[in-house]
Amino acid sequence: MWLAFWRPRNRFSLEELSRLTDQLQKVQIVNEVNQDLVIEALRSIAEIVTYGDQNDPTFFDFFMEKQVMGEFARILKVSKTLAVALQILQTVSIMIQNLRSERALYHIFSTEHVNYLITYPFDFRNEELLSYYISFLRAISGKLTKSTVPLLMKTEDNEVVSFPLYIEAIQLAFHEESMVRIAVRAVTLNVYHVGDECVNRYVISTPMADYFSNLITYFRRRCIILDERVSESVKNPTPESNSSILAAVDEIEDSLYYFSDAISSGIPDLGKVIAEKMLQLLIFPLLFPSLRTDPTNGAQISATTSLYLFCCIVRILKIKNLANTIAVALLCLLEAFTPRSEVKQNGNIFGHSFTQENHSLDKDAVDAKADNQLLKITVPTSPSSSQIHSAEDFSLQHNCSGPHLALREVLLSYIVHGDEIKVLGSLNVLATLLQTKELDESMLDALGILPQRKQHKKLLLQALVGEGPDEEQLFSPEGGVSEDGVNSQIDTYLQTIKDQYGWSCSCIDLGVSPRVHRFQVVDALVSLFCRSNISAETLWDGGWLLRQLLPYSEAEFSSHHRKLLKDAYKNCSACLLLEVRGVWPDLLTTVLTNEWRKCKKAIEASSPQKEPKCVLLPPPKFSLDVESSFSAGERMYEMVKVFVLRHQLQIFSSGGTLPDQPPINCPTDPPVNSRSKASGLDLTDPKPGTEISIAGAVPCRIAFERGKERHFFFLAVSRGASGWILLIEEQPIRNKRGVVRVAAPLAGSNPKIDDKHMKWLHLRIRPSSLPFLDPSKFDVFGNPKPKALIDGRWTLAFRDEASCQSAFSMILEEIDLQTNEVERRLKPLFDLSRPIDELVPSLHVTETSPIRTKTEVSS
Repeated sequence: MWLAFWRPRNRFSLEELSRLTDQLQKVQIVNEVNQDLVIEALRSIAEIVTYGDQNDPTFFDFFMEKQVMGEFARILKVSKTLAVALQILQTVSIMIQNLRSERALYHIFSTEHVNYLITYPFDFRNEELLSYYISFLRAISGKLTKSTVPLLMKTEDNEVVSFPLYIEAIQLAFHEESMVRIAVRAVTLNVYHVGDECVNRYVISTPMADYFSNLITYFRRRCIILDERVSESVKNPTPESNSSILAAVDEIEDSLYYFSDAISSGIPDLGKVIAEKMLQLLIFPLLFPSLRTDPTNGAQISATTSLYLFCCIVRILKIKNLANTIAVALLCLLEAFTPRSEVKQNGNIFGHSFTQENHSLDKDAVDAKADNQLLKITVPTSPSSSQIHSAEDFSLQHNCSGPHLALREVLLSYIVHGDEIKVLGSLNVLATLLQTKELDESMLDALGILPQRKQHKKLLLQALVGEGPDEEQLFSPEGGVSEDGVNSQIDTYLQTIKDQYGWSCSCIDLGVSPRVHRFQVVDALVSLFCRSNISAETLWDGGWLLRQLLPYSEAEFSSHHRKLLKDAYKNCSACLLLEVRGVWPDLLTTVLTNEWRKCKKAIEASSPQKEPKCVLLPPPKFSLDVESSFSAGERMYEMVKVFVLRHQLQIFSSGGTLPDQPPINCPTDPPVNSRSKASGLDLTDPKPGTEISIAGAVPCRIAFERGKERHFFFLAVSRGASGWILLIEEQPIRNKRGVVRVAAPLAGSNPKIDDKHMKWLHLRIRPSSLPFLDPSKFDVFGNPKPKALIDGRWTLAFRDEASCQSAFSMILEEIDLQTNEVERRLKPLFDLSRPIDELVPSLHVTETSPIRTKTEVSS
């Protein structure tokens, strides 16, 4: 008998479930005295019901018979403690998540108890309670199907009149805690993906559609906050600036991906609703006005942030109507998007009531002082042109800082005259539009960025079916889509912009051939390639855009273009030749070969190498010490990248095919009488410990530590494009032989005999390599990770002045041999119709400028 009394209860039994249910039914009020008993009962019931659902259906039969869900709701009503509310939410969440049978889910959802828990007025000032509640909503939404969703909503005449799960969720959509916002988005997406027609109509009906208006208003505030962080980073850069900007960027892109997921859920017209709200609340009133080139335009955000946002919106949302509306707006005058509050000095207001007559180009109003900012495009005509002026030049001129400028021309003016960030942002916008599949090709053509291959493909198809132009016009430079068709489509969008969004605008160049706009783009890119104040990485992005527009034809390049490119190439060639006598000639051919492959890969890639968010981050800073070898290496590296692009543009603009390798001569063996041969040095890198001959070496003294002078033999040698300064320790046993103890680069050594001590020779010792040549030393945005490289300085003491002079001459001779070899290898890169010496008359100098160093080691 006693053994039976102490027999342990079976936790997963119907008897235990019955006992726990009876225990709950007897509870009339929950307070701190009995809350632990109630919490344990709730937790155990969830475990038993879940077990029974998977093993014994009689468990859930009992659960339904005793209406245990009703007991949960009653306990919540009579509870005075927070812990019980938390446990009820957790209990129901666990049950919903783990129940597998549809019968069980139908029972739980069919009662009003779930909706009661959803709408119960919890005190969400407690973060833990809010977390449990949002998990509860998420668990319910994860079980929604076409069969279960009707159980959670009320309908009248086949229309939803109440849907507590959705309503309560969206009320938390703008909570300050990001995890809550993420959970709400998950809940709403689960609702959208159910595919129920009643639900689909409900979420886009009034007033439920206000949720999307509020979302985009909230998104707009996030955009302004992002711009504030970018502006603050420019004014006061700190180590935390980039992290702050990237955090804001992540939130903005997450919001856009949420919109994209909602659009892809299959709800009819949801994409249209989001596109309309995005245009009405964000793009027209905020983004377009900020593109004005006048820095005092009073815009709420900067042009840089707007350019980034345009890229993200078009790239992520992928809404056809949205993309085409933006494209048409880019053809409109900038003044059409001037806020009402902005008043001109003469009292006229640029507002929404702007008429088409007011949009005509007032050439008399163009400020003569801005002549240097005119965007002038020269388009060569062809004999078959019937739509272009017959004159030799067709020019479009606009004041780049005035209101009478189309938005697309603002982007081009940024490319021609803007700073690094605006150039990169404008290139990203054009690249994004070009890659947007949702954008009609006619719009790309009107913007001047329809790739040639797409033009020719369409014309070829038209010719095959007999609907296109004559065969001889198939590959004509001015070939393209029908202007009447394009104009009609643009007019339709312009009317929609006016009627639906209240912005009245027109396109002054609507009747101009797309060929003119294409030449504007090409001309702006050519101007960009000739700029000297833009980084190579950004120029490469411009090269990518040009290759996308003109992948295989040089027909779009005018003689003026070719001359500009050729002049820029010659200037860059002269700079490259100067680097031969610079600090890093030993790395020049290696860097050039590597960057040639990278540049070719970058401009032929499927997308630009830089992400749009790079425009928001501060550009990489070069070393402040302009006289250090590290700074010289940065300049050399940047110059080589620019040279490589301009060289490839020379090949491309003349109709050639880019080779995989640059045209560089192969290395040759050193002369028989060279010092490297005489010393027996056969290695490309003479490491310490290498045994060589010291015939011709000069004895010297040097102190690497104060008061510790050491004796060596000094030798300067070059082998091909490499060269070293060697300090050799003599081996007494072996005559005229020694062991290399110290090896330093020959290039950049800048030898100089001391003016007061003619037996002293000063040398600068630079590092053997550069950190940014190693990809592992770059961060995710391609910026070099900071690393301090310090030049050393040696002061060698020789026996007499003659020995010092001999060592000095030895260095100059070996530098000449080294640089002559580099010149020989690079010679095929340049115009061989003239000697290299003509390009740079002062090329063969014997001494570089003096360099101050950061560390000094003297004898």
